[in-house]
Amino acid sequence: MTRIDDTPPAWDERTQLTTFLDYARDTARARCDGVSAENARKALLPGSPLMTMSGVINHLRWVEYYWFQVVFLGEEDRGPWTEEDPDREMRIAVDFPLTQLLDEYAEQSTRYRELVAGNGLDKQAQRAVRNGLHVDLRWILLHLTEETARHNGHLDILREMLDGTTGD
Repeated sequence: MTRIDDTPPAWDERTQLTTFLDYARDTARARCDGVSAENARKALLPGSPLMTMSGVINHLRWVEYYWFQVVFLGEEDRGPWTEEDPDREMRIAVDFPLTQLLDEYAEQSTRYRELVAGNGLDKQAQRAVRNGLHVDLRWILLHLTEETARHNGHLDILREMLDGTTGD
């Protein structure tokens, strides 16, 4: 896969925010290049039995779904999680081929790019977050960039433990 550069093609705020989120997304996908189906399902960290490469990719996919569709658009939450199993998206990921999860994540990213392009950064989310505030689209983009970048660190660790591959 070809990763985009983190240097935006323009210096306005929207372009900078979306370029960094796309860069983080592409980095997550790049960490999975060449990982076998078996290795994608391996939980290598003793204290984190759900931390698999498949689990992280599925988590990133569903986190974006939650913030864009549930919080920003106010749609009904149809995510895989439940009160009894709040991390279910990571648990069920091992039931799907990594290639499918990556394709679904890429397709979804394209839809959300269009959603972001069609809305102002100051537009507030339909649903309030935990503290009762209605965050704006700008905050959601920043949050998703942070979330994805943090999990890229997990993918780095898992990949190195699996086959010694390190990223830049």
